[in-house]
Amino acid sequence: MKKNMGGADRIIRMILAAVFAILYFTNVVTGTLGIVLLVLAVVFLLTSLVSFCPLYAISKLSTASKKSN
Repeated sequence: MKKNMGGADRIIRMILAAVFAILYFTNVVTGTLGIVLLVLAVVFLLTSLVSFCPLYAISKLSTASKKSN
């Protein structure tokens, strides 16, 4: 897997993952929407940790700098 995510993209995803998890675990968002947000949080966290987004690869996008490729 070639890295296709830049630093800013990774940080934004981590922040969103944290916000989604906090909303779920504090019962601000519950039910189906809560589960969807929790799944998104896990996906965002995993993709930011490995610096690879499958959707970026499919659409041939990259936010990574040329040096990190």
